[in-house]
Amino acid sequence: MRIAIDAMGGDFAPKEIVQGSVDAAKKYDCEIVLIGDEQQIRAELHGEDPAALHISIVHASEVIGMDEHPAEAVRSKKDSSIVVATRLVKEGSCDAVFSAGSTGAAVAAAQLILHRIRGVGRPSIATPMPTPEGVTLMLDSGANVDSKPEHLVQSAVMGSLYAQHVFGIAHPRVGLLNIGEEETKGNEQAKETYPLLQTEPNIHFCGNAEGRDVPKGNFDVVICDGFVGNVVLKFAEGLAKTILGLIREEIRGAGLMAKLGALLLMPTLRRLGKRLDVREYGGAPLLGVNGCCVIGHGSSDAKSVASAIGVTVDYVNGKVLDQIRDALAKEGERDRA
Repeated sequence: MRIAIDAMGGDFAPKEIVQGSVDAAKKYDCEIVLIGDEQQIRAELHGEDPAALHISIVHASEVIGMDEHPAEAVRSKKDSSIVVATRLVKEGSCDAVFSAGSTGAAVAAAQLILHRIRGVGRPSIATPMPTPEGVTLMLDSGANVDSKPEHLVQSAVMGSLYAQHVFGIAHPRVGLLNIGEEETKGNEQAKETYPLLQTEPNIHFCGNAEGRDVPKGNFDVVICDGFVGNVVLKFAEGLAKTILGLIREEIRGAGLMAKLGALLLMPTLRRLGKRLDVREYGGAPLLGVNGCCVIGHGSSDAKSVASAIGVTVDYVNGKVLDQIRDALAKEGERDRA
């Protein structure tokens, strides 16, 4: 398996991207292809043996910034790191691409170069969110701020297949994110989507999911449009960091007995911190494009990047792309019949 890495994408590129790639190369059975400014990448690889780690470099002279118009930048910057990385997947030289750069650019590159799977109107970013029992897969979390009901149904099918083949959930419980459990609740989009999900044979639809159901893990897959999903995702990230920060502040300001108690609880607190740490998941697959594309947070550090590469390895090994193609092809045949 060969994974193309946009080494220049992200707030801390190329340093953290390269370090995370090195860590992943030591942990996972895959080859890493770093795409970007060769001189900068080699400087960050100082002290490592790329050949022994199965790491290679492909030079790219341009970078797409966070403030650039995604589609325009992808079309004009043909030698940008994300475009070159995505093109390697299109050509078959690599099995997947990962980028922590501009989400818009990564999505645009995937759609313009890899194209959408036949039958998919809009691709979706599928983000795993920690729960007491594991994770809830939420999609879309940012690829499309406006989605039609049929797009949400496609997201449900793709997310359900991902949960089956990557998380090993036999019959993922699918929920539609809404303001209440009742079928009649929600805006027009939700009301129109609900009956479509009820009649979709490729999913196990369990009704509306309220916001509190996401962290509780009451559903395995939760569907919403990218505007709502991105707000929920960033709120959850901020809340987790705030809670952990408040715990640390309270311990520092407490008396001796409280500090001794905290010392005894330290292993538990560390496990809690790990479960709430978004870096443990690192990347979110872009489902619906004709190739494996995984997107990371702009602030990804080395740990996040290594985790995201692990997600990418699971995506490829799970043959999720083939499963989505087959499911949507059968659905298209059923609709035509």
